Amino acid sequence: MQSNPDLEAPDPVRVSTFTQGITDSLPIVIGYLPIAFAFGLSAVKLGFTPAESLLFSILIYAGASQFVITALLSAGMSLWISALTVMAMDVRHVLYGPSLRNRLVGKLNGKKTALWAFGLTDEVFAAATAKLIRDKRSWSENWMCGIALSSWLSWVFGTAVGALFGNGPLENFPAVEAALGFMLPALFLSFLLAAFKRQQSMVFVASLAGALGGLLFWSIPAAIGCGLAAGCVAALLQRPQSPSATEITSDEH
Repeated sequence: MQSNPDLEAPDPVRVSTFTQGITDSLPIVIGYLPIAFAFGLSAVKLGFTPAESLLFSILIYAGASQFVITALLSAGMSLWISALTVMAMDVRHVLYGPSLRNRLVGKLNGKKTALWAFGLTDEVFAAATAKLIRDKRSWSENWMCGIALSSWLSWVFGTAVGALFGNGPLENFPAVEAALGFMLPALFLSFLLAAFKRQQSMVFVASLAGALGGLLFWSIPAAIGCGLAAGCVAALLQRPQSPSATEITSDEH
């Protein structure tokens, strides 16, 4: 039985536009600006120039991984080890493109696909997935380009402002500078608590123990690697929990 193409193909009347993508990116932009500002500030404090800090955000555009790679490089870690560490942290991004492609019907535009694929961060992927779940016909590559480009520009702009302020203007305001320095740990702690689930306790404890062991016996870069390795091993050893009756019922519906 052949599927009706009208049920899958984008509706020319209802298809989302580039401008709508920019509008839908506003929640991501609001979240990106303070984090990117903190990165620019942190990178300059670690010894990188404002131009180098901005280049990290333009080319790498990897959120938390940018904090990690600047910390590793400033601590004397080699470029190759730093790059491999960041690649291990971001290996999940390899799955984002194929996951979206499996939901789409028809041929994609190569140039547009390359543009939004570069900007396919966790938040953009979540927004695109939600869009496809709500109404597959309204999804479009123009919409993807709008949300991806706007999010990337906000990250680059926030980094530029943070690098500028980290290069001197805040020296006359030590209280503000201290508060901004605390913002990043507080932000990541809030993300961790928001995403924490009871079944992840073993992974969390293993990662924390590995990181503390690496910090006590070696260095901060080693602590990051030990924490990642311990968490991955714990996740592999952890027995998957059987779904609850509520989850089974919801899946059936």
